Amino acid sequence: MRVFFVAVLALMLVWTVVMGRLGGESVDPGRTPLVWTSDDNPLRKEQVALFNRLHPDLNLTLDPANQGMEKVIVQSIGGVGPDLFDCRDANQLSAYVKAGIALDVTDELRGMGIDVLGETWPAMRSVAVHEGRVYGVPTNIGANALWVNQDLLPRGVVLPSGAWTWSEFIALAQRVTRRDQSGRVVQAGLLFDWYNWPHFLYGFGGRVFSSDGTRCVIDSAEAVQAVSLMQDLVYRYKVTPSPVEEAGMAGQGGWGAGNINLFGAKRGVFALGGRWWLANLRKFDGLRLGVVESPHGTRREFGAVGRATLVNANGPRRTEALRFLSYLASPEYNGLVNDQADGICAFARYAQGDAFEHNPSYPAEDFNLVWRSVSARAVAPESSPYVNGQLANRLIERQLDLVRIGQKMARDALRDAARDINREIARSLDEDPALRERWEAARGPNR
Repeated sequence: MRVFFVAVLALMLVWTVVMGRLGGESVDPGRTPLVWTSDDNPLRKEQVALFNRLHPDLNLTLDPANQGMEKVIVQSIGGVGPDLFDCRDANQLSAYVKAGIALDVTDELRGMGIDVLGETWPAMRSVAVHEGRVYGVPTNIGANALWVNQDLLPRGVVLPSGAWTWSEFIALAQRVTRRDQSGRVVQAGLLFDWYNWPHFLYGFGGRVFSSDGTRCVIDSAEAVQAVSLMQDLVYRYKVTPSPVEEAGMAGQGGWGAGNINLFGAKRGVFALGGRWWLANLRKFDGLRLGVVESPHGTRREFGAVGRATLVNANGPRRTEALRFLSYLASPEYNGLVNDQADGICAFARYAQGDAFEHNPSYPAEDFNLVWRSVSARAVAPESSPYVNGQLANRLIERQLDLVRIGQKMARDALRDAARDINREIARSLDEDPALRERWEAARGPNR
């Protein structure tokens, strides 16, 4: 019965993508079509247009409707997948490689003079490189820093030009947090999203998995310290709004939900986020923005997100698709990413010089060197070959949701998350003898 339902699902997905592409835009018969499955960020439109201008014999189109990992795998195995598709973390990359749909482009990129391992930010290499082989090209990096609403800073406050700690920051955040007579937050000292928990984790030296990946260690003292800080920012220091307060602030401001919009509406003095926030913040009138390095705990390390684009190993236009990977490494594309503020470029050499530091279209943005600095110190999201990464993240975030709403302490939540993930590792090993053999070899004879 399970096989039947899987087969039906596969047929439905194939039918969906076929009908969607039959109903898509017409293609010049003199140009070879290419389909790129990525998100529907409005910035993609110009990225696609630039590629097509540089390659008049090709016609690249965007397919955001089929970007889910399961859809990409099923469609590609069925022979109707996209020519190119995005990968957002090492867990996804591993799944694509195991499914046989990610083309190994190590030799092809070397022939084109593209060195992913040597030229991109270290934090972004894990989305393109798996077990020493290269399967894609990183597109950007979104490392976190601290946004500043400069008009909300008290007169005389001078922010650091480099490293500072959370203890130094908290005193300032308390000073600028404002509440009305009923205690309701009207101006938050700090806005941050809880999906940025890895940023706090890495800043205190915590990790999700042991160095060999064989067990979950998110219940370590370092991890507890990091998540305890997140909880304390809300409930002890009261510089960050609680979930209920955040919802109320969104209603008061009239700008809708989300910390980017709250910050743009001047409801927060500081906010933790990436340069990609600018795609929205540039739309707000009257903002005087600043950026400084995020405070850190025991380590000056920061969280980051990003993407890589892979070639469908089963696609009929693999040669043409490789030209898109070459485009991702080009000065034209990397310059466009910097101008658009789609994070910053993945290739470090293009994040320097006057063209990067000073965009004449946005002369007030004099903080681009901060983004370069934090990108160099960003830590790659972790993965383990012994557990499904998406499942592990869900188990962690389920516990963090309880911390966020004040129903569980950090130590208890992380203990339970580690227990649940290690149970999943054990289950995986029981189901796969070859994986267990690999796990035992990684653990070593004396462990």
